[in-house]
Order: sequence, then structure tokens, then C-alpha cells
Amino acid sequence: MKKFVLAAAAVLFVLPAVQAADDPVAARKAIMQSVAASAGLSGGLMKGDIAYSPAAGKAAIASLNAAALSYGSFFPEGSDMAANTTASPKIWEDAAGFAEALAKFSAVTGAAAQASGKDGPADVDAFKAAMGPVLASCKSCHEAYRVQR
Repeated sequence: MKKFVLAAAAVLFVLPAVQAADDPVAARKAIMQSVAASAGLSGGLMKGDIAYSPAAGKAAIASLNAAALSYGSFFPEGSDMAANTTASPKIWEDAAGFAEALAKFSAVTGAAAQASGKDGPADVDAFKAAMGPVLASCKSCHEAYRVQR
């Protein structure tokens, strides 16, 4: 079961990104969809709406870490002009600040991956401890670099 969950998470993350590789806006939307799915799974695990398992915790963390490592590659000059994006112009106006936010996201997801070990966080409390900084990073970046609709 554990291997299936990890494989499914990898496919859900990689397939949309590969399909959207020629379109940076589509690629970053696909990556954010994987982030949303992982955050939803994480929330369900932390609230007890979904029975906690170390494999599910590991899958959520691994998907978020993969997103953190790739997401920043899909913001080339000019992609801020796309009509179908919620990326704030501030991303290009404050490139250093955005890079810092991405580095923080990468650092906290990397730390969560490290803390989760080979098999995933042992229990929901360990998962919550690993995910707290990750979700806080998501929130602060969205507040600063996403157009609120």
C-alpha cells in the first residue's frame, strides 16, 4: 500500500507538469494543483478526517518538496502578461523577494522530508510538526505573490 501511495503521488505531480512543459503558466498551475492536493490530504490527516498513515504523510511531504524544487522555473519574463494567471505582478517586480520565498518553501519542505525519514512521520503529531512550517510558508507566499480574487 505504501509504495502505491507514493507512486500515485509521483504520477499526480509529474504527469500534468510534463504535459504543460511548453506553457509555463500551465506548468505552474499543474504544480499548484499538486500542492493543493497535498495540502488537502495534509489537512485531512491533521484534522483526523483521513486516517493517518506514515505512507500518506510521506507522500504529501514528498509532493510538496518536489513542487518547491521545481516551481520557480516557470516564471519567465513575459509570463506575467498571461490572462489566465493568478501570479501577482509583484513576482517580477520583487524578483529577489520571490526567490527568497521560494527558497524558504524549499528549505521547509526539505526539512519536512528529512524529518519524515524513509517511512514517513511515525504519527500524526510528528506529521503536524513537520507540516506546520510548510503550510505557513504556503500561506505567506500566497499572501504576497498571488492575486487575490
